[in-house]
Amino acid sequence: MPCYSIEGVVPVVDPSAYVHPTAVLIGDVIVGPECYIGPCASLRGDFGRIVLQRGANVQDTCVVHGFPSADTVVEENGHIGHGAVLHSCVVRRDALVGMNAVVMDEAEVGEKSIIAASAFVRAGMKVPPRSLVAGVPAKVIRELSEEEIAWKLEGTLTYQDLAKRCLAGMREVSPLPQAEADRPRVKAPEVLPLIAAKRN
Repeated sequence: MPCYSIEGVVPVVDPSAYVHPTAVLIGDVIVGPECYIGPCASLRGDFGRIVLQRGANVQDTCVVHGFPSADTVVEENGHIGHGAVLHSCVVRRDALVGMNAVVMDEAEVGEKSIIAASAFVRAGMKVPPRSLVAGVPAKVIRELSEEEIAWKLEGTLTYQDLAKRCLAGMREVSPLPQAEADRPRVKAPEVLPLIAAKRN
């Protein structure tokens, strides 16, 4: 993985975490156990510290950065969807930040909350625990159901499993010229999108 020190401060990655080779870690970045960092994610600890606690995931093309002397923290089981941006904020335990959402300076995403895809969480906003938040600017829509909180945790556990799968079996290869007749499928655990889970 591209990993850079700055002024002698070197990123830290727990051996049980998986960081994709195209992700970039710079400076004061601490990646805890069982975390997953996806392709093309950028974690820039060249101003403030970035901390990912146990089991957090930061998916492909996410950007994590912050002001000097400010920590950007994703607590245990935090779940950061594709393309999201976190800047000098805190994402509390078991919370989810949806795809392409932005969480700004000094904002705090409460425990077990969900920030909807493409939401803009303004600077200083304090999202209550167990809240669904959506919109530009983001507003609290309602309290989450137990079913929705359980669905979120299931997705996060799938990413913790993905970290293990990647450490064990992801390798750089050359592509095949065509698909095999008996082409295998990857052995991912089954998890449904929330809309499908609610239908069942």
